[in-house]
Amino acid sequence: MSILLDKKSKIMVQGITGGAGKYHTERMISYGTIIVGGTSPGKGGQELLGKKVFDTVIECVNETGADVSVIFLPAKFVKEAAIEALRSGIKFLVVVPEHIPIHDMLHVRKEAVKQKATVIGGNTAGIITPGEANLGIMPDIAFTPGRVGTISRSGSITYYVADTLTRSGYGQTTCVGLGGDPVLGSTFDEILIKFEEDTKTKAVVMCGEIGGVYEERAADVISKMKTPVLVMIGGVYAPPGKRMGHAGAIVEGKMGTAREKLETLSNAGAHTCKIFSDIPEVLKKLRV
Repeated sequence: MSILLDKKSKIMVQGITGGAGKYHTERMISYGTIIVGGTSPGKGGQELLGKKVFDTVIECVNETGADVSVIFLPAKFVKEAAIEALRSGIKFLVVVPEHIPIHDMLHVRKEAVKQKATVIGGNTAGIITPGEANLGIMPDIAFTPGRVGTISRSGSITYYVADTLTRSGYGQTTCVGLGGDPVLGSTFDEILIKFEEDTKTKAVVMCGEIGGVYEERAADVISKMKTPVLVMIGGVYAPPGKRMGHAGAIVEGKMGTAREKLETLSNAGAHTCKIFSDIPEVLKKLRV
């Protein structure tokens, strides 16, 4: 099984004719992901990589049956594109661009809740169900089918964790990139619940970072999960006031520190890992 994305998902690309959209669409198709079409206002009726281009999302949905969308557009256009997709019946949306205005993303999240849809991003590497579908910008070389789910704010950490799981023989069920922007479409707790419901996922590796409270929000869910949760937090030695890569990764005062997050999640029952090589060792002890 998998969560959110599988080999049957029918995916459309919003911004398919742009540089990034075209490049990553080609990559996704080569992996075996089912891309049914894309949108680019004013270019409806054209074809790109053998896929039809539509002016609007609803046209693409009606003609192709698309139920998933990925956005490759400048940040300032994300709000309009995301809401258009959600109101057209898209139930899973991946928002790749970074630095989306906070107020815009709040509108997107509100619309997703209203439409009972799931959004990941902004500033996400995407999502991959190894051997089935790859959606976003993830390099598939690090991933292999297996029994451990992963969820991370950082794309590069996702790749390192996946490589660690691949090399140690565990593999992955689904790997989800939450994104690094301050306001996200989905939170750790919301995705953890989906992994808990997946019978093939025998453990979950959750990777957070300094800044915000998304990690702490997951404590209540972790305390109730039967599926073991392993936790890594990036930025243990980050000084206050120093932004570490992502727009949302900044410590203000005592709030959002890595140590605080690790302590909270450990108290909730999570198994903490300091370095990547700790992950297979903990999984071995848990007999996953």
